[in-house]
Amino acid sequence: MPRPEKIQRVAEMTEKLRAARNIFVADYSGLNVIDITELRKKLRETGVIFRVEKNTLLRRAASNLGWDELIPGFRGPTAVALSREDPTVAAKILYEFYNRLEKPKVRVFRIDERLYESDELRSLAELPPRDVLLAHLAAAIESPLSSLVGTLEGVIRGFILTIEAMVDKKKSEGGSAAEPKKKE
Repeated sequence: MPRPEKIQRVAEMTEKLRAARNIFVADYSGLNVIDITELRKKLRETGVIFRVEKNTLLRRAASNLGWDELIPGFRGPTAVALSREDPTVAAKILYEFYNRLEKPKVRVFRIDERLYESDELRSLAELPPRDVLLAHLAAAIESPLSSLVGTLEGVIRGFILTIEAMVDKKKSEGGSAAEPKKKE
């Protein structure tokens, strides 16, 4: 029979996993205390929680959420990085650490309800942050619209100049542009 404190820890971890949009499951073996502290600090500065947890606890929490695809990643020394924000931030930090120390090794990661394998971490880490991607998207959308506005403005300007030229011509011929021609 599970003890109440274990039930409480599983419930807490279940809520932490549910609240996170992004979950990175990593093998932290080989990292010393200084490296783990540095990694935690860098992740914490960007709003990412890095926790070393028991695999049994993580398996039960993932199972409670119906995220059975994560369960195979919970083996050996396991840490999870949990984030609600831009997934590229955590990916960049974890990838940078891996390139420098060849540790931690991300086993799997889950972003917005989709599971990815460890070999896809590099692609995610190399993406620009979400804000930059949105700015590029806005610029891509704005550029054709600006061209359209410029083109329409030119057509309207040409139309107005044509009407003004016709008015000037009528005035120079001696008639008033405002007066209609009389029929004889």
